[in-house]
Amino acid sequence: MKQPFRFHTMVMIFSVVTLVAAATWVLPGGTYTRTVKDGRTLVIPGSFTFVPSTPQGVGSLLMSPIKGFIEAAHIIAFVFLIGGTFKVIEKTGAITEGVRSMAYTFAQRPGLQKFFIPVTMTIFSLGGAIFGMSEETMPFVLIFIPLALSLGYDSIVGTAIPFLGAASGFAGSMLNPFTVGIAQGIAELPLYSGLEYRVIIWVISTTCMITFVMFYARRIKASPETSRVADLDRARKNSLHLDESPPAGLTVPQKLVLSGFALAMVFLIVGVLKLGWYINEIAALFLGIGIAAGLLGRLSVVATADAFMEGARDMVGVALIIGCARAILVIATEGRILDVMLYGLANVISGMHPVFAAQAMFVTQGIINFFVHSGSGQAALTMPVMAPLADVVGISRQTAVLAFQFGEGWINPILPTSGVTMGVLGLAGIPWERWFRWMLPVQLFFFVLALLLLVPPFFFGYH
Repeated sequence: MKQPFRFHTMVMIFSVVTLVAAATWVLPGGTYTRTVKDGRTLVIPGSFTFVPSTPQGVGSLLMSPIKGFIEAAHIIAFVFLIGGTFKVIEKTGAITEGVRSMAYTFAQRPGLQKFFIPVTMTIFSLGGAIFGMSEETMPFVLIFIPLALSLGYDSIVGTAIPFLGAASGFAGSMLNPFTVGIAQGIAELPLYSGLEYRVIIWVISTTCMITFVMFYARRIKASPETSRVADLDRARKNSLHLDESPPAGLTVPQKLVLSGFALAMVFLIVGVLKLGWYINEIAALFLGIGIAAGLLGRLSVVATADAFMEGARDMVGVALIIGCARAILVIATEGRILDVMLYGLANVISGMHPVFAAQAMFVTQGIINFFVHSGSGQAALTMPVMAPLADVVGISRQTAVLAFQFGEGWINPILPTSGVTMGVLGLAGIPWERWFRWMLPVQLFFFVLALLLLVPPFFFGYH
């Protein structure tokens, strides 16, 4: 019997790597001259020159995932540590019983449940808007999925609450130092200027994203069989032992585990906001959480180590996908076609009407974002070119920053080349193709919304 075609994320990503490698044989080589300013490597506008191309052969193609692993090592290690830590917490029974107790509380108070999604998503959106919450959403996915399942939703809702909540704030950011702050600095604008319009955008972005998730959640609660991950969630519910019976109640060790975890989340927020923590510090915190959970949950040293290794082992597939996705940037950079793409797109924009030029900048940033997923890295690559280009086409530099912000933020959650997106989906156990089919209408809506929101700045003189 002929086997039906089955989509595989790894095959799709490596196919893209292969296509980019093939493009290095067709496109000419090119490079911008770069300079270091305030610790950032910036492109010098007008410095583009064509150089001999560097076609990437079979050897380079096969080595690119290895180099991708090295460049994305911090995210991969982060995923391994999170997976291990949550497996330790799961072995204590604290997550299962805690989620059941919380879900039972919501079930007993139906009037309270309707505020669950909007309140939690708004909190995550503020995190994205204020301090650029992105990778930090990963551990919350493992908390909100069982909670969403207990409330009658599905894994997509549990993933969307922290991930898309933060993404809506990231795209409509008011104060994100890693995107707005760096981009405005490169564009020589006052830090966090243009705040009023960004607040309006944040409200629109967050409200629309919450509306989409609530509409879908309501439909899934009424008809669970319509979920795109119904088969996956049935197995997940069985493994988590989620049912309608009243919870047995948390034991003292389980209460200590959850209290310790809550305290660690406070440290996480303080560390990110006040101490400048990033992945290394956050990963260290989660390693400490895993060790403490084993002690507080009264697991033996051997049981704690076994649980941690089991959780990390479950993340191997996620790590492979992240490393392979990073290989796309490796091939494009070593093949010297990334700057050629930026140069070509900038030339196209230079002849457009100001309104269309702003929209084209957004599309250009989205294309570059397919390869470069660091907000600060993309700002350093594109803004030295886009800021003076904005002067030429007759739009404000503030609008150019806004186009960068939209292209770097709203497009990320659907990209299979994004380490964060694939890491979140890997932790959630949701295949990318199912997420893509669910996310596509949402993505198209926000694409059109971004185009529309780039029109008013031209007419009211956004500076």
